[in-house]
Parts: sequence; structure tokens; C-alpha cells
Amino acid sequence: MQISKIICGVDEAGRGPLAGSVYAAAVILDANQPIIGLADSKKLSEKRRDALAIEIKQKALAWAIASCTAQEIDEINILQASLLAMKRAIEDLQAQLKLTTEMGEMFVQVDGNKCPNISLPCEAIVKGDSKVQAISAASILAKTARDAELYELDKIYPQYGFAQHKGYPTAAHLAALAVHGICAEHRLSYAPVRALIEI
Repeated sequence: MQISKIICGVDEAGRGPLAGSVYAAAVILDANQPIIGLADSKKLSEKRRDALAIEIKQKALAWAIASCTAQEIDEINILQASLLAMKRAIEDLQAQLKLTTEMGEMFVQVDGNKCPNISLPCEAIVKGDSKVQAISAASILAKTARDAELYELDKIYPQYGFAQHKGYPTAAHLAALAVHGICAEHRLSYAPVRALIEI
């Protein structure tokens, strides 16, 4: 009997912003329920991403989303935090599948050039979010989850404009930082934020 390989696609969102968590998602798609229009989340409009995220959650065999906080990013650096968020998402997904291991062996495909520290076979694929559908799906879930967090942060800290720039170092965000200083969700290890602390 041949054991089938299950592809688990993994991607992260939020490495560049100055505030908020970095998110990762892991997705196993169902070949019997294809999702039309999957692509790198950065190439999709927010409205399209939101619609696809709902469809992915409804049709995927399994999915999980995890994150690392701004504080964790400062402690271990953004690369390690991104890999840790990926590891958490994969482990969450594995926990969901405990009862259905008869599905076959899981093979993880990650966007980028580094694999997280996991016990499963893993392949890193540069630009994987535009080459592998499961990674595209993961990129959409990670991005929409991160955006949702920034909309919530915007309600708590309206002075920064998080809903508009999602924490990225735009001119408006940098101007708000200059006026209001930093908040608890800013990444202290990032140069524009660190510069304000050192003044």
C-alpha cells in the first residue's frame, strides 16, 4: 500500500512592519474542493484576500494560524520569530490531525529560504507563495489575520493610523511616531523605533 503525501503549505506575514505581531499560517488544501484565484497575498486586493480567506477556512482539509508578539520579535529577532510562528502554526495543525493520521505522511513546503525547526520533512521554496497553492493559501490566512490585529490595534491606539498602513514604516507612521512616541506594540529592535528610544 502506497502512503500518500499530504502537502502542508506555510507562509508568514508581517516581517517589515514596525509594530504588531508576525503571523504564520499552515494549510492543507482539499484536492476535491479546489479554490479558484489563489495567489501571493501581496498581489491580491484586501477585499479579494478576505473573501479567499473565508473560502480557504471552509474548504481546506486543515488550517492553523499562529503568531509571535512584538516582544518576542525583540527578544529573538524577526527571522527567528517568523520561523517560530511557522513552527507554532504547523504544530497546531498537527494537533488537529492527530485523529486522522491515516490520511498519509505530511510534507511541509515553506515560502522563503529557511525551514522552521520541526520534526516533519520540509522544503523551503523561494517565491513559493506564487508557485504552490497551499503556500498561497497560507499567505492569505497569515496576511488577513495580521491585518485584523492591526485594525484592533488602531482602535486602541488611533493616533498612529495602524488601520491605514498596518504598521509599515510609511511617512505617516513615522510622522505619528515623531509626535506621539512609541506604544507597547512597537518593535523596539527596529531602527526607526530604536532611534526614538535613544533620543
